[in-house]
Amino acid sequence: MRTTKEKIEEIKNNGYQLDFANVFNLAFENYKKIAVYAGLMIFVFSVLIGILTAGIIIYTFGMSGMNQQFLQNLKNENFTGISLLIYIVSAIIFTCLLSPFPAGLIKMAHCAEKDEEFHVSTVFEYYKAPYFKELVISTLTISILSSILSSLFDYSGIKFIGTLLSMILSFFTFLTIPLIIFGNLKAIDAIKSSAIIIVKQPLVILGLIIVAIIASMVGFIGCCIGVFFTIPFMYSMYYSIYISIIGIDSESELE
Repeated sequence: MRTTKEKIEEIKNNGYQLDFANVFNLAFENYKKIAVYAGLMIFVFSVLIGILTAGIIIYTFGMSGMNQQFLQNLKNENFTGISLLIYIVSAIIFTCLLSPFPAGLIKMAHCAEKDEEFHVSTVFEYYKAPYFKELVISTLTISILSSILSSLFDYSGIKFIGTLLSMILSFFTFLTIPLIIFGNLKAIDAIKSSAIIIVKQPLVILGLIIVAIIASMVGFIGCCIGVFFTIPFMYSMYYSIYISIIGIDSESELE
């Protein structure tokens, strides 16, 4: 049985084939199994995060912190020096602490594909060692690189380039989470491996991601709350791309 690292090395040397239609169909069939449950979890989690964030703002700045004018002043261009650094660091830490949540949604997609039961605990499964550390390290690394790229070009007056480079970075590293939780790779190895995989079939994978984003945004049509139940399609697509390229040979890889 080949390890994930061995599979990555083979991909690096020989590439791989990826059928757009097969991956999309796998993602869609998988999505139908997790849409309601995952949607509810995303909705509840978003509400809790919203309440927590509002509580922190009110505790720190008082009720005036919830004024529209105050929130407008939180835009990046209104920060300078130390305050901007604190803002960026706080955002990165917050993102890192949330990183195991999408990993749980991807694991839910795996359970659905294997016709296994999944519960609330599945979504929070990776808030434990050794996954939590690796997920945080990978998210921290990607976030810092993205912030550096954005900041460099923002100060140069060409924000579009910084935003574009950040998007490219996110694209080439989007398989990092499944490589950690399914492939048992360390954070840096997972980031490198994600780039190796995607560079071999960038157009097909980009097409799948664009379709997944469009499908996820369909929930905004009519009642915006529907987006919570279409967003899981993105995580189903993440899982389907990974399983179509790397695969999971046995449950021992997950343990």
